[in-house]
Amino acid sequence: MDAGVPGLNEILGGGFVEGASYIIQGQPGAGKTILANQIAFINMVGGRKVLYVTLLAETHDRLFQSLGTLDFFDRARLGNGIAYISVFQTLRDEGLSAVVSLLRHETKRQGATLLVFDGLLNARDRADTDIDVKTFVAEVQSQAAFVGCTVLFLTSARLGDDSPEHTMVDGVIELNDELVGVRSVRRCRVRKSRGSSALSGFHQYEIGPRGLTIYPRLEALLANPSVPDEMQNYRLTSGVEGLDQLLNGGLPAGSVTLLFGPSGSGKTSLGIDFLSASSSDEPGMHFGFYETPDRLLLKADALGLNLRDLHAAGDVHIFWSPLTENLIDKLAAELLHNVRRLGIKRLFVDALAGFERASTYKPRMVEFFAALTNELRAIGVTTIATWEMKDFSGPSVSAPGSEISSILDNLIMLRQVELDSRLERILAVLKVRDGHFDPRLYEVDFGNHGLKITLPLRPVDGATTGIASSQEP
Repeated sequence: MDAGVPGLNEILGGGFVEGASYIIQGQPGAGKTILANQIAFINMVGGRKVLYVTLLAETHDRLFQSLGTLDFFDRARLGNGIAYISVFQTLRDEGLSAVVSLLRHETKRQGATLLVFDGLLNARDRADTDIDVKTFVAEVQSQAAFVGCTVLFLTSARLGDDSPEHTMVDGVIELNDELVGVRSVRRCRVRKSRGSSALSGFHQYEIGPRGLTIYPRLEALLANPSVPDEMQNYRLTSGVEGLDQLLNGGLPAGSVTLLFGPSGSGKTSLGIDFLSASSSDEPGMHFGFYETPDRLLLKADALGLNLRDLHAAGDVHIFWSPLTENLIDKLAAELLHNVRRLGIKRLFVDALAGFERASTYKPRMVEFFAALTNELRAIGVTTIATWEMKDFSGPSVSAPGSEISSILDNLIMLRQVELDSRLERILAVLKVRDGHFDPRLYEVDFGNHGLKITLPLRPVDGATTGIASSQEP
C-alpha cells in the first residue's frame, strides 16, 4: 500500500504491506496523529475507505481543528470516505472485548480498507495481563485481515522490542523529537519490518503545511547509485582562461572536482566562470550557502560574465540555502531533485561545509559525500565543489581529510601567497583522476571576463604555505 507520505515508502522498502498491521509510536508532539491522518486522507483520495478509531478523551472537533491547518485535510470528506468514531466510553464501561465487537461491526459497515486505531496505550492500560493485550491485538488484526484491511496502531508509549504488541504486529515505526545541542531534531526509525526490506537507522523528518516529509538517510537510500555509472570519455571546458590547458583539455565529464582554498582566494569566482560556460545543451546550477541569487549575479556582473543572461534564459539555475538550521538529508534531496528535474550537466556547490554544518552526527560525512558524489557521477553531472581552508597562511595546507579527498576525482588549490610584501593569488592542480595535468603553480588574475590563469609562478620557496620567499639565483 502506498503510504502517500514523502520519503515513507522509501524507508519502508516500498510502502505498507496490504492487510498487515503496524505500530506508530513516539512521545506526545512527535507527529503520530498527523502522520496517521496524512496517510488516511491521501489514501482516501486513491479510493480507499478509512475508519479512524480513537480511544482518547478529547473530542473529534479538537482533532479537526488541529488538522485544519494542514493541506491534506479536507473537512468535506468527513463521513464521505473517512469515518471517525470514539470508543473511549465503550472501553471504560464495557472493556476490551466490547471494543473488538464494535470495531468488527464498524469495519464491516464502513467497508474500511484502512483502520487507524489511535490510543493503543489506553487499551494496554485497560488490560489485566500481557495475554489480554495479545488477545486484543490479535482479534483486531484477525477482523481486519478478514476484510482485507491494513491497520495502524498509534501509541505514545515507547514500547520495547519484546512487548506483547511488538511481537504481534508486522511493523513498528518510531517517531522521535530530540534535543541535539540547542536545536530540536525530528528523527524516525523503522524498528520492525516483516515482509519488506526497510532502510535501517534514523531518518530525519519535518512537519510543515503538507504534513510530515521524511528524508531518508542518503547513504542508506543511495548505498548504490540509482542508475549504472557509465564512464563518459570527453571533457568540459572549465570556463576559466588557461585552466583547460593545465587539465589536459578540461574537466572530465561526469567528474567531481574539489576546489579548496582560504576565503577570498577566488573559489566562488572560479565557480561562476564554470557556470558561465553553460548552455541549453549543458544547463548549469549553483547550489550555495553564502551568496543570495542577487548577490551572486552582481558578482558575475562585476567579473564581466554573462551569468545574468544565462539565468534569465533558464540555462543556469540558482538555489540558495542560508547557513541556519538545515537538515543535511533534506539539502541532498533538494539538490538531487533539482538536478534531475532540470537536466543539469554543470553543477557548482558552494560549499561542502554547508552540508557538514547541517549534520548533527559528523562521523557520517564520508559516507554521505560518497553517496552524493557517486549519484552525481552516475547521472552524468560534472561537479565543482568548494572547501574552505581555515588559515590564510601557515606552515601546512589544511586540505580535506584523506578519506574525503579519495572519493573525489580532481583537486585544485587556490591560495594567496605573500611574496615581496604583496599578496598574489596562485592556483595548483593537485589531482586529476586517470588523466595528465600540469602540476606547476600558476598566477591567477581577475579581469573583465572572470578569472585568468597567466604565467607559472616564478621560482620561490614555500608558496603552498602562503608565505613565500624568492630563490637565490
